[in-house]
Amino acid sequence: MESVIQLTDRRQTDRRCAGDHGIVLARVRPGLDASVVDVSAHGALIETAHRLLPGRHIELHLETADDRAAIRGRVLRCSVAVVLASRMLYHGAIGFESPLSWFVVSDNDGYVILGAREVDSRVP
Repeated sequence: MESVIQLTDRRQTDRRCAGDHGIVLARVRPGLDASVVDVSAHGALIETAHRLLPGRHIELHLETADDRAAIRGRVLRCSVAVVLASRMLYHGAIGFESPLSWFVVSDNDGYVILGAREVDSRVP
């Protein structure tokens, strides 16, 4: 008898990919260039030429054509994404300490995170 493992997506909100998020510039403080692979209210996957140490707290500076934000977070994981003759590129998953304001709107009860997923209590 085969056992089936059900994998669930642990993300709390939907992610916006490169063509959808509008971020034109990203830097990891103190000025390390990065590009945003995808982003949500609670975190981002970034690509950088610098290895990020899991568990380390960082500050990520993001810019769109109209807005800027600096958000603190923690490196959740980092792995080699691309190996070239001259350099390596890393993908680092960043969990934000607080929701990114670009994905939060106010309502009468406080705030609502855009793209939030409903939690199904039937899923183990």
